Amino acid sequence: MIQVEHLSKTFRVAKRQSGFMAATKAFVSRETTAIHALQDVSFTIQEGEMVGYIGPNGAGKSTTIKMMCGILTPDQGQCLINGRIPWQDRVQHVKEIGVVFGQRSQLWWDVPVIDSFDLIRDIYQVDHPRYQKNLQELTALLDLGELLKTPARSLSLGQRMRCEIAASLLHDPKVLFLDEPTIGLDAVSKIAVRQFIKRLNQEKGTTVILTTHDMQDIEALTQRILLIGKGKILLDGRLDQLKQQFSDVKTVSLDYTGALPPLPASVQMVEETHGRAVMKVDPHFFSVAQLINFFSQHVEITDLAVASITAEEMVAKMYQEYHI
Repeated sequence: MIQVEHLSKTFRVAKRQSGFMAATKAFVSRETTAIHALQDVSFTIQEGEMVGYIGPNGAGKSTTIKMMCGILTPDQGQCLINGRIPWQDRVQHVKEIGVVFGQRSQLWWDVPVIDSFDLIRDIYQVDHPRYQKNLQELTALLDLGELLKTPARSLSLGQRMRCEIAASLLHDPKVLFLDEPTIGLDAVSKIAVRQFIKRLNQEKGTTVILTTHDMQDIEALTQRILLIGKGKILLDGRLDQLKQQFSDVKTVSLDYTGALPPLPASVQMVEETHGRAVMKVDPHFFSVAQLINFFSQHVEITDLAVASITAEEMVAKMYQEYHI
Protein backbone atom coordinates (compact mmCIF):
# COMPACT_ATOMS: atom_id res chain seq x y z
CA MET A 1 0.00 0.00 0.00
CA ILE A 2 1.10 3.57 -0.76
CA GLN A 3 0.45 6.36 1.76
CA VAL A 4 1.46 9.90 0.83
CA GLU A 5 0.87 12.55 3.49
CA HIS A 6 1.42 16.31 3.16
CA LEU A 7 4.39 16.15 0.77
CA SER A 8 5.91 19.53 -0.10
CA LYS A 9 8.94 20.35 -2.23
CA THR A 10 10.41 23.70 -3.32
CA PHE A 11 13.23 24.17 -5.82
CA ARG A 12 15.45 27.25 -6.19
CA VAL A 13 15.94 28.09 -9.87
CA ALA A 14 18.62 30.54 -11.06
CA LYS A 15 17.54 33.22 -13.55
CA ARG A 16 19.34 35.93 -15.45
CA GLN A 17 19.09 38.12 -18.54
CA SER A 18 21.07 37.35 -21.71
CA GLY A 19 24.38 39.00 -22.49
CA PHE A 20 27.92 39.19 -21.13
CA MET A 21 27.19 41.83 -18.47
CA ALA A 22 24.28 39.83 -17.08
CA ALA A 23 26.44 36.71 -17.01
CA THR A 24 29.20 38.58 -15.14
CA LYS A 25 26.71 39.96 -12.64
CA ALA A 26 25.19 36.50 -12.08
CA PHE A 27 28.68 35.12 -11.39
CA VAL A 28 28.99 37.51 -8.45
CA SER A 29 25.37 37.62 -7.27
CA ARG A 30 22.94 35.02 -8.55
CA GLU A 31 19.23 35.74 -8.64
CA THR A 32 16.98 32.77 -7.82
CA THR A 33 13.26 32.09 -7.88
CA ALA A 34 11.38 29.65 -5.67
CA ILE A 35 9.36 27.02 -7.58
CA HIS A 36 6.80 25.23 -5.41
CA ALA A 37 6.74 21.83 -7.15
CA LEU A 38 4.54 20.17 -4.51
CA GLN A 39 2.29 21.74 -1.90
CA ASP A 40 0.72 19.55 0.78
CA VAL A 41 0.09 16.52 -1.47
CA SER A 42 -1.74 13.60 0.15
CA PHE A 43 -3.33 10.42 -1.22
CA THR A 44 -3.56 6.67 -0.59
CA ILE A 45 -3.28 3.87 -3.16
CA GLN A 46 -4.31 0.36 -2.18
CA GLU A 47 -2.36 -2.74 -3.15
CA GLY A 48 -3.29 -3.93 -6.65
CA GLU A 49 -4.87 -0.62 -7.75
CA MET A 50 -4.22 0.90 -11.18
CA VAL A 51 -4.26 4.70 -10.86
CA GLY A 52 -3.88 7.43 -13.48
CA TYR A 53 -1.82 10.36 -12.16
CA ILE A 54 -2.50 13.19 -14.59
CA GLY A 55 -1.95 16.90 -14.96
CA PRO A 56 -0.40 19.48 -17.29
CA ASN A 57 3.35 19.84 -17.81
CA GLY A 58 5.01 21.25 -14.70
CA ALA A 59 2.13 20.22 -12.42
CA GLY A 60 4.35 18.13 -10.11
CA LYS A 61 3.78 14.59 -11.43
CA SER A 62 7.44 13.68 -11.97
CA THR A 63 8.48 15.22 -8.64
CA THR A 64 5.93 13.05 -6.83
CA ILE A 65 7.04 9.91 -8.69
CA LYS A 66 10.71 10.62 -7.94
CA MET A 67 9.91 10.92 -4.23
CA MET A 68 7.97 7.65 -4.29
CA CYS A 69 10.98 6.05 -6.01
CA GLY A 70 13.38 7.45 -3.38
CA ILE A 71 15.27 9.71 -5.81
CA LEU A 72 14.15 12.97 -4.16
CA THR A 73 13.63 13.90 -0.51
CA PRO A 74 10.69 16.19 0.35
CA ASP A 75 11.00 19.39 2.34
CA GLN A 76 8.01 18.31 4.42
CA GLY A 77 5.65 15.36 4.64
CA GLN A 78 5.90 11.60 4.64
CA CYS A 79 5.55 8.68 2.22
CA LEU A 80 5.22 5.00 3.09
CA ILE A 81 5.29 2.28 0.43
CA ASN A 82 4.87 -1.26 1.73
CA GLY A 83 5.93 0.00 5.16
CA ARG A 84 9.13 1.69 3.93
CA ILE A 85 10.14 5.33 3.53
CA PRO A 86 11.58 5.36 -0.02
CA TRP A 87 14.41 7.86 0.46
CA GLN A 88 15.51 6.42 3.83
CA ASP A 89 15.45 2.70 2.93
CA ARG A 90 16.20 3.05 -0.76
CA VAL A 91 18.16 -0.18 -1.32
CA GLN A 92 15.37 -2.44 -0.06
CA HIS A 93 12.68 -0.21 -1.56
CA VAL A 94 13.97 -0.31 -5.14
CA LYS A 95 14.02 -4.11 -5.06
CA GLU A 96 10.21 -4.03 -4.97
CA ILE A 97 9.48 -1.33 -7.55
CA GLY A 98 9.77 -1.05 -11.32
CA VAL A 99 10.07 2.28 -13.12
CA VAL A 100 9.68 3.22 -16.79
CA PHE A 101 10.38 6.84 -17.73
CA GLY A 102 9.48 7.54 -21.36
CA GLN A 103 12.36 10.00 -21.75
CA ARG A 104 14.96 8.05 -19.74
CA SER A 105 16.61 4.71 -20.40
CA GLN A 106 17.90 1.95 -18.14
CA LEU A 107 19.44 0.09 -21.09
CA TRP A 108 23.13 0.41 -21.88
CA TRP A 109 23.42 2.22 -25.19
CA ASP A 110 26.13 0.30 -27.05
CA VAL A 111 25.52 -3.31 -25.99
CA PRO A 112 22.80 -5.79 -26.98
CA VAL A 113 19.62 -5.54 -24.93
CA ILE A 114 20.12 -9.03 -23.47
CA ASP A 115 23.43 -7.88 -21.91
CA SER A 116 21.56 -5.04 -20.19
CA PHE A 117 18.99 -7.55 -18.95
CA ASP A 118 21.74 -9.81 -17.55
CA LEU A 119 23.30 -6.85 -15.73
CA ILE A 120 19.89 -5.85 -14.30
CA ARG A 121 19.49 -9.47 -13.12
CA ASP A 122 22.78 -9.17 -11.21
CA ILE A 123 21.91 -5.76 -9.78
CA TYR A 124 18.59 -7.02 -8.40
CA GLN A 125 20.09 -10.41 -7.45
CA VAL A 126 17.38 -12.37 -9.27
CA ASP A 127 17.98 -16.12 -9.08
CA HIS A 128 18.59 -17.87 -12.40
CA PRO A 129 15.36 -19.95 -12.66
CA ARG A 130 13.13 -16.95 -11.89
CA TYR A 131 15.10 -14.74 -14.30
CA GLN A 132 14.81 -17.24 -17.16
CA LYS A 133 11.09 -17.73 -16.52
CA ASN A 134 10.43 -13.96 -16.50
CA LEU A 135 12.66 -13.37 -19.52
CA GLN A 136 10.91 -16.01 -21.62
CA GLU A 137 7.47 -14.73 -20.63
CA LEU A 138 8.31 -11.08 -21.29
CA THR A 139 10.00 -11.91 -24.60
CA ALA A 140 6.89 -13.70 -25.81
CA LEU A 141 4.31 -11.22 -24.53
CA LEU A 142 6.17 -8.10 -25.71
CA ASP A 143 7.45 -9.70 -28.93
CA LEU A 144 11.10 -8.92 -28.21
CA GLY A 145 12.68 -11.80 -30.14
CA GLU A 146 15.51 -10.43 -32.28
CA LEU A 147 15.49 -7.15 -30.35
CA LEU A 148 17.39 -8.84 -27.52
CA LYS A 149 20.43 -9.23 -29.79
CA THR A 150 20.34 -5.59 -30.94
CA PRO A 151 22.19 -2.67 -29.26
CA ALA A 152 19.81 -0.17 -27.66
CA ARG A 153 21.11 2.65 -29.87
CA SER A 154 19.89 0.76 -32.96
CA LEU A 155 16.30 0.37 -31.72
CA SER A 156 13.40 2.57 -32.74
CA LEU A 157 11.62 4.47 -29.97
CA GLY A 158 8.76 1.98 -29.92
CA GLN A 159 11.10 -1.02 -29.81
CA ARG A 160 13.13 0.55 -27.01
CA MET A 161 9.99 1.23 -24.95
CA ARG A 162 8.99 -2.44 -25.13
CA CYS A 163 12.47 -3.40 -23.92
CA GLU A 164 12.30 -0.77 -21.15
CA ILE A 165 9.03 -2.24 -19.87
CA ALA A 166 10.54 -5.73 -19.88
CA ALA A 167 13.65 -4.50 -18.05
CA SER A 168 11.53 -2.96 -15.29
CA LEU A 169 9.69 -6.27 -14.69
CA LEU A 170 12.53 -8.80 -14.64
CA HIS A 171 12.64 -8.76 -10.82
CA ASP A 172 8.84 -9.09 -10.23
CA PRO A 173 8.21 -5.65 -8.68
CA LYS A 174 5.19 -5.13 -6.42
CA VAL A 175 4.74 -1.53 -7.59
CA LEU A 176 5.17 -0.32 -11.17
CA PHE A 177 5.59 3.36 -12.07
CA LEU A 178 4.89 4.08 -15.74
CA ASP A 179 5.65 7.48 -17.26
CA GLU A 180 4.35 7.66 -20.86
CA PRO A 181 4.75 3.87 -21.40
CA THR A 182 3.25 3.85 -24.92
CA ILE A 183 5.14 6.85 -26.30
CA GLY A 184 6.30 6.18 -29.86
CA LEU A 185 4.40 2.90 -30.18
CA ASP A 186 2.26 2.07 -33.21
CA ALA A 187 -1.42 1.18 -32.74
CA VAL A 188 -0.85 -2.60 -32.61
CA SER A 189 2.01 -2.31 -30.12
CA LYS A 190 0.01 0.09 -27.92
CA ILE A 191 -2.82 -2.42 -27.64
CA ALA A 192 -0.37 -5.23 -26.88
CA VAL A 193 1.38 -3.22 -24.13
CA ARG A 194 -1.95 -2.23 -22.55
CA GLN A 195 -3.15 -5.83 -22.56
CA PHE A 196 0.16 -6.92 -21.05
CA ILE A 197 -0.07 -4.36 -18.20
CA LYS A 198 -3.68 -5.41 -17.50
CA ARG A 199 -2.65 -9.06 -17.38
CA LEU A 200 0.25 -8.25 -15.06
CA ASN A 201 -2.12 -6.47 -12.68
CA GLN A 202 -4.72 -9.25 -12.75
CA GLU A 203 -2.37 -12.21 -12.40
CA LYS A 204 0.25 -10.81 -10.02
CA GLY A 205 -1.68 -8.02 -8.29
CA THR A 206 0.95 -5.45 -9.26
CA THR A 207 0.10 -1.91 -8.22
CA VAL A 208 0.39 0.44 -11.22
CA ILE A 209 0.77 4.24 -11.15
CA LEU A 210 0.44 5.64 -14.66
CA THR A 211 1.37 9.18 -15.69
CA THR A 212 0.58 10.02 -19.30
CA HIS A 213 -0.95 12.60 -21.65
CA ASP A 214 -2.47 9.79 -23.74
CA MET A 215 -6.02 9.56 -22.43
CA GLN A 216 -6.58 6.30 -24.30
CA ASP A 217 -4.01 4.74 -21.93
CA ILE A 218 -5.95 6.15 -18.98
CA GLU A 219 -9.28 4.78 -20.25
CA ALA A 220 -7.81 1.37 -21.11
CA LEU A 221 -5.86 0.79 -17.89
CA THR A 222 -7.16 2.76 -14.91
CA GLN A 223 -10.33 3.01 -12.89
CA ARG A 224 -9.21 5.92 -10.70
CA ILE A 225 -7.74 9.32 -11.49
CA LEU A 226 -5.62 11.69 -9.42
CA LEU A 227 -5.50 15.19 -10.93
CA ILE A 228 -2.60 17.41 -9.89
CA GLY A 229 -2.11 21.05 -10.85
CA LYS A 230 0.30 23.72 -9.62
CA GLY A 231 1.70 21.25 -7.09
CA LYS A 232 -1.66 20.43 -5.46
CA ILE A 233 -4.03 17.46 -5.69
CA LEU A 234 -7.18 18.97 -7.18
CA LEU A 235 -9.34 15.91 -7.70
CA ASP A 236 -9.43 12.23 -6.77
CA GLY A 237 -12.17 9.98 -8.14
CA ARG A 238 -13.29 7.05 -10.25
CA LEU A 239 -13.06 7.51 -14.01
CA ASP A 240 -16.67 6.53 -14.70
CA GLN A 241 -18.01 8.87 -12.01
CA LEU A 242 -15.87 11.76 -13.26
CA LYS A 243 -17.18 11.23 -16.79
CA GLN A 244 -20.73 11.57 -15.51
CA GLN A 245 -19.79 14.62 -13.47
CA PHE A 246 -18.15 16.46 -16.36
CA SER A 247 -20.45 15.21 -19.13
CA ASP A 248 -23.10 17.78 -20.03
CA VAL A 249 -24.19 16.19 -23.29
CA LYS A 250 -24.29 12.88 -25.14
CA THR A 251 -23.61 12.41 -28.83
CA VAL A 252 -26.23 10.40 -30.72
CA SER A 253 -25.43 9.08 -34.22
CA LEU A 254 -28.51 7.95 -36.15
CA ASP A 255 -28.81 6.12 -39.46
CA TYR A 256 -32.36 6.17 -40.80
CA THR A 257 -34.68 6.00 -43.78
CA GLY A 258 -37.40 8.58 -44.28
CA ALA A 259 -37.58 12.30 -43.56
CA LEU A 260 -36.40 13.74 -40.26
CA PRO A 261 -38.96 15.81 -38.36
CA PRO A 262 -38.03 19.17 -36.77
CA LEU A 263 -35.78 18.55 -33.76
CA PRO A 264 -36.85 19.27 -30.18
CA ALA A 265 -35.45 22.56 -28.86
CA SER A 266 -32.96 20.83 -26.51
CA VAL A 267 -31.41 18.72 -29.30
CA GLN A 268 -28.57 20.20 -31.41
CA MET A 269 -27.80 18.92 -34.90
CA VAL A 270 -24.03 18.57 -35.38
CA GLU A 271 -23.87 16.86 -38.77
CA GLU A 272 -26.51 15.79 -41.27
CA THR A 273 -26.18 13.90 -44.54
CA HIS A 274 -28.67 11.84 -46.50
CA GLY A 275 -29.84 9.09 -44.18
CA ARG A 276 -27.49 9.96 -41.30
CA ALA A 277 -27.61 12.52 -38.47
CA VAL A 278 -25.26 13.27 -35.58
CA MET A 279 -26.81 15.18 -32.68
CA LYS A 280 -25.91 16.37 -29.20
CA VAL A 281 -28.49 16.09 -26.45
CA ASP A 282 -28.44 17.21 -22.82
CA PRO A 283 -29.90 14.27 -20.86
CA HIS A 284 -30.99 16.60 -18.07
CA PHE A 285 -33.59 18.15 -20.42
CA PHE A 286 -34.25 15.41 -22.97
CA SER A 287 -33.17 11.82 -22.32
CA VAL A 288 -31.66 9.55 -24.94
CA ALA A 289 -34.61 7.18 -24.51
CA GLN A 290 -37.03 10.03 -25.26
CA LEU A 291 -34.98 10.97 -28.33
CA ILE A 292 -35.03 7.41 -29.68
CA ASN A 293 -38.77 7.16 -29.05
CA PHE A 294 -39.29 10.51 -30.81
CA PHE A 295 -37.42 9.43 -33.96
CA SER A 296 -38.95 5.95 -34.06
CA GLN A 297 -42.35 7.58 -34.50
CA HIS A 298 -41.22 9.45 -37.64
CA VAL A 299 -38.45 7.46 -39.36
CA GLU A 300 -37.16 3.90 -39.62
CA ILE A 301 -33.97 3.61 -37.54
CA THR A 302 -31.36 1.36 -39.19
CA ASP A 303 -28.45 2.02 -36.83
CA LEU A 304 -27.89 3.95 -33.60
CA ALA A 305 -24.86 4.84 -31.49
CA VAL A 306 -24.69 6.81 -28.25
CA ALA A 307 -21.36 8.20 -27.02
CA SER A 308 -20.52 9.94 -23.76
CA ILE A 309 -17.75 12.45 -23.22
CA THR A 310 -14.28 11.19 -24.17
CA ALA A 311 -11.44 11.13 -21.66
CA GLU A 312 -9.69 13.93 -23.58
CA GLU A 313 -12.78 16.15 -23.39
CA MET A 314 -13.22 15.33 -19.71
CA VAL A 315 -9.62 16.25 -18.87
CA ALA A 316 -9.88 19.48 -20.90
CA LYS A 317 -12.95 20.44 -18.84
CA MET A 318 -11.08 19.62 -15.64
CA TYR A 319 -8.20 21.89 -16.67
CA GLN A 320 -10.66 24.69 -17.47
CA GLU A 321 -12.57 24.30 -14.21
CA TYR A 322 -9.43 24.30 -12.06
CA HIS A 323 -7.64 26.95 -14.20
CA ILE A 324 -4.55 24.86 -14.86
